[in-house]
Amino acid sequence: MLKAVIVDDEPLARDELGYLLRRTGRVQIVGEADRLEQAVEQIRSSCPDVVFLDIQLDHESGLEIARGLMTKREEHHPAIVFATAYDEYALQAFDLNAADYILKPFEEERVRQMVEKITAMAGIPRQSASAESVDAAKSAERKDRLAITVDERILLLPVRQILYMAYENGRTIIATENQVYRVNEPLASLERRVGNTAIVRVHRAYLVNLDSITEIEPWFHSTCNLILKNGSRVPVSRTYLKELKQLLGF
Repeated sequence: MLKAVIVDDEPLARDELGYLLRRTGRVQIVGEADRLEQAVEQIRSSCPDVVFLDIQLDHESGLEIARGLMTKREEHHPAIVFATAYDEYALQAFDLNAADYILKPFEEERVRQMVEKITAMAGIPRQSASAESVDAAKSAERKDRLAITVDERILLLPVRQILYMAYENGRTIIATENQVYRVNEPLASLERRVGNTAIVRVHRAYLVNLDSITEIEPWFHSTCNLILKNGSRVPVSRTYLKELKQLLGF
């Protein structure tokens, strides 16, 4: 299993990349950062196998982090993968011995190819069939209630009552038919905690309960909106549309 740190100043971009990396079954996210100083500390404390760097951070550059890692005289040097929306920095990236360079918006197949490449470079063997069976058995345990912290209270929310979860205006919201809760926990963290339930990701900013969908509304550029039983609309992005079609059979 590759240990990874993601460095990006956009929370939604970190969430999306983290989601795609975890779906490979080969990557464990051990740290996230949105600025240079925090990134250096995360890398130093977690000793990752690979660091995913956005190049243009807020008033800082991921290239500087890469240069710093190159100059450190330490036995452990993580592989560097630049994950950015800009292709014009590719030459600089490979001058810094970057292992790979992936572009936003991320494509799942491209992420899988990159993970296979980094895994081979790190000399990490494939997981055995028996270990995969144990992991599958663990993931098969269904979660009926979700503990959330609201106004210094811990609420136990039945998962079946959740319609959707979303990242809006810097907060994560959890919507039921009768209530909307605002929590500080990142959407990616909630996604991990409701794994193997009917709640799945359909957009970089949305998770939806499949059992709450009453209608699928076609939208622009081969995307769609999901109409939920309380009338709410949840967008589906192209990244997640294929998997949703498989789950719902349309």
